[in-house]
Amino acid sequence: MDIEDQRKNGRAILGEVIGKAYLERRDASTNDFNRPLRQFSETYAFGDIWARPGLERKTRSMLCMAMLTALGKPEELKLHVNSAINNGCTVSEIQEVLYQTVAYCGIPAAIEAFKVAEAVLTERGLLPKA
Repeated sequence: MDIEDQRKNGRAILGEVIGKAYLERRDASTNDFNRPLRQFSETYAFGDIWARPGLERKTRSMLCMAMLTALGKPEELKLHVNSAINNGCTVSEIQEVLYQTVAYCGIPAAIEAFKVAEAVLTERGLLPKA
């Protein structure tokens, strides 16, 4: 597969994983400054890593949630909690992934991750509103 086909495949996967609405908003906000980074992400993160057959998308989503919690990246975590739902993760599985981060990432990181996930899950109608 040539690089442009890999990027097209990555865009298709990105749309399936994160959602078409996100991809449309992302495309509308792409400019000369951020275009190289976005093309890199489409080509390599989604067109290579997410396209590999070795792990199911659901598993990749769980890994992303754990890693983004460890890195303290709540905005990216929000995207990947959404993608976890899109990829078939249950509320219980998302809770367990984030709960495991308490021991390995620390309580402050886990608290932030739970807040992000709770907001996404509530917005998606998977948790009752407080």
